[in-house]
Amino acid sequence: MKLFISKLHYKKETNIYEKAIISALRVAGLFYCGVVKLRNHLYDKKILPAYTSKSFVISIGNITTGGVGKTPFTLETANHYLQLNKKVAIILRGYGAQLDNREPNLISDGSGPLFPASLCGDEPAWLASYAKGAYVVTCRSRVKAEKFLNEKFNPDIIILDDAFQHRKMKRDLDIVLVDAKNKFGNNYILPAGPLREDISEMKRADKIVIVNKSYDSKNALKYCDYLKKKFNKDTYLCNITPDYIYNIKTGKRLEKDERIMAFSAIGQPESFYNFLKTDYKLAGILDFEDHHQYEREDISKIIHYAQEENIESIVTTEKDAIKIIDIIRDIELPVKFYALKLKAYIDIKDVCGV
Repeated sequence: MKLFISKLHYKKETNIYEKAIISALRVAGLFYCGVVKLRNHLYDKKILPAYTSKSFVISIGNITTGGVGKTPFTLETANHYLQLNKKVAIILRGYGAQLDNREPNLISDGSGPLFPASLCGDEPAWLASYAKGAYVVTCRSRVKAEKFLNEKFNPDIIILDDAFQHRKMKRDLDIVLVDAKNKFGNNYILPAGPLREDISEMKRADKIVIVNKSYDSKNALKYCDYLKKKFNKDTYLCNITPDYIYNIKTGKRLEKDERIMAFSAIGQPESFYNFLKTDYKLAGILDFEDHHQYEREDISKIIHYAQEENIESIVTTEKDAIKIIDIIRDIELPVKFYALKLKAYIDIKDVCGV
């Protein structure tokens, strides 16, 4: 049901049945919408206080649900500051994790993941793996996480992943990401649409980044110009495209034109599948809910599906690969599991201002 509603948020043409569902969800969302507007008003008027960190705080977020590309962009930002010899920390809530996030969890001290993804979550584990040198912490309270980090490590830069709506902490740079293809979906607020708050709240952003997950950037550039004029904000284009596909266990790269199947548990997975269709013969797809934690039964289901279709190569995202590696590492498999490595192209120095 969750996957059905999520797809409905971005569907361009709906039938009578789907329109009825959206109408009912709009009524159900009136209370949520009112609470969000009141909360934002209280913070705007400084009636609700926001905590000030002694570190330079960057928020990377979005105004919609689903996978816009925050995690790859967070990685680019973290690595940019690490190359400037800054002490960098990343704070995430830790969705889908088994670790209790009521108190701060140190996922990485800069040397890599201290927990498997099954415990700490896919995004923290992925960032801990690829942002080498950065501290990674998960906690429900970003303020608690900030205090923990400054007490233990005193970072120069703190990056808040998915924190545009988290207004309890002040930020020095507020970056909002928007998907070039899906944009704001049907423009309705949750649960009828993908919006976490009204589009007018984009006024709080310092910078807007349009994330283009396709090979053609022509329409994305036009959308950049449109949003720049609409909100009067500096707007940038970030192209996220495939780098290569590699075997999760051996690192060997997958040859193009092979017949494959794919699976994922990410928000808005369509761009992932579209990338695969460009260079490979995609013969099957399995979708799981966003942040799904894989069990052995899931792997068996995926393998069974592949064998029924006579497929030997199965491709997933790097975030999903991190979650299944502990399951498949030490067992003989009748199929091969691969991951798609993506690369983000953006002038991050221009966005960050340094």
